[in-house]
Amino acid sequence: MIAVGDHYFGKVPEVLLRASGPLAGGGGSCYEEMCGLLSAGMMMLGALLGRTEYTESDEAMFALAREYRDRFCALAGHTQCQAIRDTLPEKDKRCEPIVVGSVRILMEMLDAQGVKPRA
Repeated sequence: MIAVGDHYFGKVPEVLLRASGPLAGGGGSCYEEMCGLLSAGMMMLGALLGRTEYTESDEAMFALAREYRDRFCALAGHTQCQAIRDTLPEKDKRCEPIVVGSVRILMEMLDAQGVKPRA
């Protein structure tokens, strides 16, 4: 997801890098919660399309987040980190196909929304 952020922001803002760190491995690498790629993708949707005022509507962004979740689940078979890992062969860079696929999904979705790089 850092590559997605770099593409759209020029360089991912440091605060986003720091904020997304604990999401890895289902939350602190415990593998028990939502996949970090799903969490980070939603975080990126919010960073690019989220509201900046409480009076703005969240509905369009929520719809995109639901679509991303649905497409991610179709790709990975689950949203929970360990359940996804259990379907992948034990090897170095085990989650690589999910990384590549989830980045592709997010980029397709952002492109369809007309989101352009800011830098």
